[in-house]
Amino acid sequence: FYLFDARTKSVFTNIDSNKKKFINNSIFDRHKFYKANKISFSHVICFGNLPPTIRLNSKVLVYFHQLLFLEIPKEFSLKNKIIYGIKQNILNFLKSNADLWLVQSEFIRVELSKKYFSNESEKIIKLPFYPGLSFSYYNMNRLKDSFLYVSNSPPHKNHYRLIESFCLAYDEVNKGKLTVTVPSTNLNLCEFIQKKIDLGYPIKNVGFIDREKLTELYLGHEYFIFPSLAESFGLGLAEAIDGGCKIIASDLNYTYEVCQPSLVFNPISIDSMQSAIVTAIQNELPYAQKLIENDLSKIMQLLAD
Repeated sequence: FYLFDARTKSVFTNIDSNKKKFINNSIFDRHKFYKANKISFSHVICFGNLPPTIRLNSKVLVYFHQLLFLEIPKEFSLKNKIIYGIKQNILNFLKSNADLWLVQSEFIRVELSKKYFSNESEKIIKLPFYPGLSFSYYNMNRLKDSFLYVSNSPPHKNHYRLIESFCLAYDEVNKGKLTVTVPSTNLNLCEFIQKKIDLGYPIKNVGFIDREKLTELYLGHEYFIFPSLAESFGLGLAEAIDGGCKIIASDLNYTYEVCQPSLVFNPISIDSMQSAIVTAIQNELPYAQKLIENDLSKIMQLLAD
């Protein structure tokens, strides 16, 4: 049985209506559902960071991947700091309603244990998984000296530094192309990108991309560049390696948990990122090595045990 966010109704039409329910993105609606179904299920997996609002008569696994429940960025507005402070308190209040916590990386395992479980981590299991993409039916020409960044656009994704560094690198070597996937809802960033395009820089913003179209992006670019300042996993890194891209990424722990990259840079430094881009254009870099496996089947085993 599936409990879905009401905003995904158009996505899950192929599931029998008696095996799914759509509710609003509200903790109160979830509470009503759990209260009405306290004894309905033998096993429950919550993929959205929070356990049920009550203790169910079932084994409960929670997949945790929200960095903002661990640390609130200093640059957040006062309003957002209050909102996420409240959410952290809710998580702390509900944490005993889960039997096991699943995370994507060692960093998240350690930080979750530290913040909510007094450094006791026996209930926290590192078990990465991601929805795989099929590359077997595609035969595309990979554009040389092309860079791709697949990501949404909150501040920690570091788009502004990336774009500035790419433009400086292009000024230096007059080569390269950058593709990003910034949604049109981020007006300020889209305007910033358009100004760079108007100045003649070869940057393309394809906007939000459906997963089935991501394959073409990965196969069409030589490099996947990943300047994010913080990640619970780094899904794009794994997908890009599967798609044959070389990896240029932040010199941060999350990168090395997913792969051995082709090249790294300091994501805080525009100069460092610029240098990495120039190095990639002027040299033949090695392919990255993926270090993680897709462990979705192990989640099913945890439920069975």
